[in-house]
This record gives sequence, structure tokens and C-alpha cells, in this order.
Amino acid sequence: MKKDNIFINIIKKKIKVDILYQDELVTAFYDLNPKAPVHVLIVPNILIPTVNHVTTNDEIILGRLFVVAAKIAKKKNIHSSGYRLIVNCNHHAGQEIYHLHMHLLGGKPLGPLLQKK
Repeated sequence: MKKDNIFINIIKKKIKVDILYQDELVTAFYDLNPKAPVHVLIVPNILIPTVNHVTTNDEIILGRLFVVAAKIAKKKNIHSSGYRLIVNCNHHAGQEIYHLHMHLLGGKPLGPLLQKK
């Protein structure tokens, strides 16, 4: 399995982005193709390709994703109006980069999660 991807390069600061938060477990930065006024990606600092690859050893990291999401939502003043957290898993869900990541979206009404077909 590939050990390097765009997120690893952002975490290691080989690619320059506006990092909103970084600690020993996770890194958060703005999505380069935002779908809402606030669109932040929160990623583990270690490679976990998909949710299917999560183990009990990852529980602290996954909890940190949510704690950081709440902190950023408060900092961006969207914590009261509301925001959405999305984690996609594999192709049918729309996962494009195989490094587990959480999308934090807000800053406007987001509408229904899925469109009816």
C-alpha cells in the first residue's frame, strides 16, 4: 500500500497550506475545493486508508478528530448555527484520497444530506 499521499505531504509540511490546527495526532486545514463557506479537512497524522482499516488502536485518534472539529466550529463561529461532519469510505461514497479524513462543512444552510433519485 502506498505510504505517501497529498495529506502526508501536508502533515509533513512538504506542501504549503493554511494549517488551522496540528498536534501529534491530527492536522486540520482548508479544503482546496470548498463546498461551503467553511470547509475544513481534519486528518489523522498516520495513514489509515479508509474506515474499513480502523482498529481499536485508532480510537484516540478518531476521538481527536471530533474534538478538533468542535474547536474549529467554535473558532469559525458556526457551532451554534450548525455544521456537518462527513467521513466517506471507498469509491461509492466519494472517497478520493485513501487517507481517512473528516470534512467539516458550515457557514450556510447545507440542505439534505442526500438528494433523492
